[in-house]
Amino acid sequence: MDFLNKTLGIFQKVPSAPTNPQETPAPERFDIQDLYSGEEGYAEEHTGTVLDEKLRQAYFWISNTAIISPFYDIEYDEGDPRQFSFGDSKVQLSLPKGQSYSSFVLVPLLNLIVRGKCLIVGGPGRGKTATCVLMGLLAGYTKTDVMRAIQHGQPQMTIADLLGHPLPADMVKAEKTSDIRIAWRKWLGMNVKIIDEYNRIPTRTQSALLTVLSDNYAEIFDQIFECPPSAWYLTANDDAGGGTYQVIEALKDRIDIVIRAFHFNTRFIDDLLKRIELNFKPESMIPEEIIFSEEELNQINKELRAIRISDELRKRIEFFCRQFEFFEPASDRLEYMTKDTVKLSAMDFKTLFRQETGKDQVKDLGSQTLNGVSVRKITTLLIFSKALAYFRGNKQVELEDIRQILPFVLHDTFSPHLESPFFDQPGNEKYRVDKIVWLRKIFDISCQEYLSMDLDRNDPMDKFDVHFKQGLENVTLREVEQRLQDIERQLYKWSQEKKLYGYRADDILKLKYYYQRYSNYKRWLQWKK
Repeated sequence: MDFLNKTLGIFQKVPSAPTNPQETPAPERFDIQDLYSGEEGYAEEHTGTVLDEKLRQAYFWISNTAIISPFYDIEYDEGDPRQFSFGDSKVQLSLPKGQSYSSFVLVPLLNLIVRGKCLIVGGPGRGKTATCVLMGLLAGYTKTDVMRAIQHGQPQMTIADLLGHPLPADMVKAEKTSDIRIAWRKWLGMNVKIIDEYNRIPTRTQSALLTVLSDNYAEIFDQIFECPPSAWYLTANDDAGGGTYQVIEALKDRIDIVIRAFHFNTRFIDDLLKRIELNFKPESMIPEEIIFSEEELNQINKELRAIRISDELRKRIEFFCRQFEFFEPASDRLEYMTKDTVKLSAMDFKTLFRQETGKDQVKDLGSQTLNGVSVRKITTLLIFSKALAYFRGNKQVELEDIRQILPFVLHDTFSPHLESPFFDQPGNEKYRVDKIVWLRKIFDISCQEYLSMDLDRNDPMDKFDVHFKQGLENVTLREVEQRLQDIERQLYKWSQEKKLYGYRADDILKLKYYYQRYSNYKRWLQWKK
């Protein structure tokens, strides 16, 4: 028995060596005023393990002990990696020299600290629910609490099954609905919420789930239960979201990030055998050292928001996102030339797409999608990029952080236009199937175009942005007129370009916005005289 306990103790061991050896100064406390004052925050005293290190310890315990996931699809390189080609199709394999990670473990962990909404897709038996349960246990809940709180999607699920039910005595005695007390389900008050097979929930019940997921409250009989900020985990058996019931679009749109459950690598059957022989169940043996208190999760959430995104990286994100919403055939007015206009009109996108003549549709990234990037997705990309940089022990987001996390953020809402000539190019057929690889590819193409246009040094919008951010106070009438003339000259210069692309359309509309603001101010100055 002592031998068995000692052997099982190996599964609970958390190495004392640092997971990411480097000098790590104490984190700075983030103050929203820093964004405006430019002052640096002050160092905070910490005892015990630094929280980002504890987060990495949790990751490595899960990936090395709890979940058999020997995949490193989030790659970081330190120099040129060794590369090999296999088979007739010359499949490329690179050996990253930097610390790399499995998205199946890392993304749910980042979702825990961001308090986002993570969807895990994959076939039965691939560990989707087990991963969700581990996240609940890491947040300090008992196994019993987590298992009781899982909402299992099934065709008979009612709103009462999901949220709670009115007390029978009140139903008899109440003179109005506001007098009816509700026996709310316990899971609504938890900081980790798990919905298993959410695509098997009836449409009406999905609508009730949407309210909780998006607005953090539940409502029955005019009674409202306010939910705490939570990390959400939902599972489904396929990428399309189809199941017993089609997932309503509004619910799918609220999903922040999507990951796939990997297949099982049969070279690790030996590990399965050991688990059977030792009766090892990861959810019953989580080391106390990697369990987070609510206060620690709150602190991590504050610290990751202090991670900086430089202007250079922000502009690359802007350039990428500007490529996709613009759609010239949608209208004869620039503001309405969007893919959303087409969607609202119920016109056939493919028919309108054929009206795009003369433009290089292989080069135009906008031709590859049926929609643009929503504000919600841009926000999600920013916060998860910060979370990934924080997890890696950095104070600033790197370009590779954005590149690695972007496909998982856009996976479920960015719809490819499969008839785009881009997908017909030799070697591009695979992008029709694998959205993760496709999304990373178009981000790479966008960054290459950004560099070729030398926008870090020669972005025409920079001078207009600098002037406008200085404010209008004490700006003279002569200076306002000069700025208006500068805008007109820049717009005239762009009007000489033969083709209009999405990145330029947003520049033009922003200058129109500046022009209107300056015109209003000019009118006020003239009136004041």
